[in-house]
Amino acid sequence: MSTNISNPNLTNSTGHINILLVSIYSFISFFGLIFNLIALFIFYHNKFRSQTVVYMTNLATADVLLILTLPMRIYYYLGFDNLPQWLCEVLGLVLKANMYGSIFLLTSICLDRCMAVTFPMSSRVQEWRKKAPLVCLGIWLLTFGASVPIYLSKRSQVKNKDCFDGLPVYATNLVVVLPTLIVGFGIPLIIMLICSWGLARAVRRSTATQTGQVDEKKIKRMIITSLFIFILSFLPYHVILVLFSLVDVDSIPQPMKAAYSYSLMVACFNTVLDPVAYYFTTDTFRKSVDMGAVWRMFPLSSQSPGTERRIHNS
Repeated sequence: MSTNISNPNLTNSTGHINILLVSIYSFISFFGLIFNLIALFIFYHNKFRSQTVVYMTNLATADVLLILTLPMRIYYYLGFDNLPQWLCEVLGLVLKANMYGSIFLLTSICLDRCMAVTFPMSSRVQEWRKKAPLVCLGIWLLTFGASVPIYLSKRSQVKNKDCFDGLPVYATNLVVVLPTLIVGFGIPLIIMLICSWGLARAVRRSTATQTGQVDEKKIKRMIITSLFIFILSFLPYHVILVLFSLVDVDSIPQPMKAAYSYSLMVACFNTVLDPVAYYFTTDTFRKSVDMGAVWRMFPLSSQSPGTERRIHNS
């Protein structure tokens, strides 16, 4: 095994170290794990478990499971290319399933908040919101239930020996990619956009905003930030999947393969951004966190935008 340090754009199939991927995945593993474990501790000790907290608890759990797959990626990008192929495939499957679980849970949080603020007096809406645990169970069953059959059916076709640098057949086959793009990203993105617009519209028309009790600009910044994090995290990966579907798998150029690895890394970075979003959008979470300790761990912005209590605790 070579111990030479390569250019970040070189793949690890030659045994080179990819400094950029090692650094970013190490950052995600350390801070993502700490932040999400803090979040889980707070959520599980929260006496008032609202529907949003149920979704956030499941989201933090999904993020932790995703993070637990990253040490093997760090090991691989340090130049150790002796991982068994089955382990690469299983860890990739777990990562992808949890990534889409995160997408669906983030969408559910946005939809739940929108419904809570837009239809606060509707008994039917309130009854539907109480089904949050069942919705979360359905998301777990959907993500893993849909991923495992695809993995098993395509496993025998996988010929690549490049572990995490290789392109899985079940992520480049058009029959699989098309529904993944539509159901796994397209529909959630549309729901996020519509709900963000509806939430901003409801806040603008609320009595609290019109009487000056609530800062509309700060709430809009919170909505835009949540939407921005979602798009920033998951759009690059799905754009790469679209490009893959347009070319022959055997003739994909090396730069596009490198772009796939980096887009997956960006998607994983969402596990660090989610807890930050919890802090800025949830009163209970913000009051429970000793930010002085966090500042000492890593320099973050000291500004925390004000938000409307009904939206936060919905």
